[in-house]
Amino acid sequence: VQLVESGGGLVRPGGSLRLSCTASGDTFDVYSMHWFRQAPGKEREAVSCLSASDGSTYYSRSVKGRFSISRDSAKNTVFLQMNNLKPEDTGVYYCGAEWTSICSDEPSVDEPHYWGQGTQVTVSE
Repeated sequence: VQLVESGGGLVRPGGSLRLSCTASGDTFDVYSMHWFRQAPGKEREAVSCLSASDGSTYYSRSVKGRFSISRDSAKNTVFLQMNNLKPEDTGVYYCGAEWTSICSDEPSVDEPHYWGQGTQVTVSE
């Protein structure tokens, strides 16, 4: 599976961005899809996950209520809608695909089998 992210950029605090991750090379719907992020000098952390089987979701505590994950199976694409962005949301955002039917309660970097190259999100005045 090849994953390509897009949609990152520079935005002011309180603004919005929508990230996209398009998959190719395998059946998209069998994968649960993740978004992780990595800030400078920090470890990669889970942001959100969308289960393949039932559409259940995971959001980290820091983004719950502000971010929303969704998928368009016809386009083999998963989205991350990010609203009310804060400077602490700054980082490289990575899409990951995991061969599993349902997201775990606390996703870890060991779970995705495939990763995209990342897209930079910068929240700053």
